[in-house]
Order: sequence, then structure tokens, then C-alpha cells
Amino acid sequence: MSLKKDKQKVLGEVFDDERIKTFFDTHTPAGVNPDFHLLEKAYRGMKAENFATFLDFFIERGHDINASNPDGETLLALVSQHQQGADYAASLRGHGAL
Repeated sequence: MSLKKDKQKVLGEVFDDERIKTFFDTHTPAGVNPDFHLLEKAYRGMKAENFATFLDFFIERGHDINASNPDGETLLALVSQHQQGADYAASLRGHGAL
């Protein structure tokens, strides 16, 4: 599973805390780590500042920030390869991602 090289901007949607928390209400596909799926969904769907807030809630709820995809890659490893991923990678590291 790979992500797009460059994250597209998410425009026009207001992300207050309640909207950010709705990302936890998701179905995880079979064979995918639920925590990795949540992280990837938030990364794909949020601006960096909203993603940082999501990570606060993610950690607070006891999720694993170092969860990996079926290929054994963490979101930090994938995001670090993306030209527009620097702010997301910094947030992940700031929340304990290795």
C-alpha cells in the first residue's frame, strides 16, 4: 500500500475538535491494522494543523502511533518520503513516532 507522493491540500472544510473526532468512526478494511488505518485516513484528509490535533486525541485514546501497514511500514516512514509531508512527519515525531 502506498500513499501519493504529494499530499493534496484539503480545502473548504472546517475542522473543529468534534469534526476531527469523527475520524475515529471508521471501518477498517480486513488485514489492515486499525491504528495505521486511522492515521492514514487522518493524514489523507486533514491539513497539518488539524492532523496535529487528531494525534493528540489519538494518543489520548491509547492508539499506537507506530502502527504499521500490511507491508510493515509506519505512517512516519511513508509520510517522510512525501514532498509535502514534512509538517505531518514533525507532528508524528512530536507525538512519539519512531
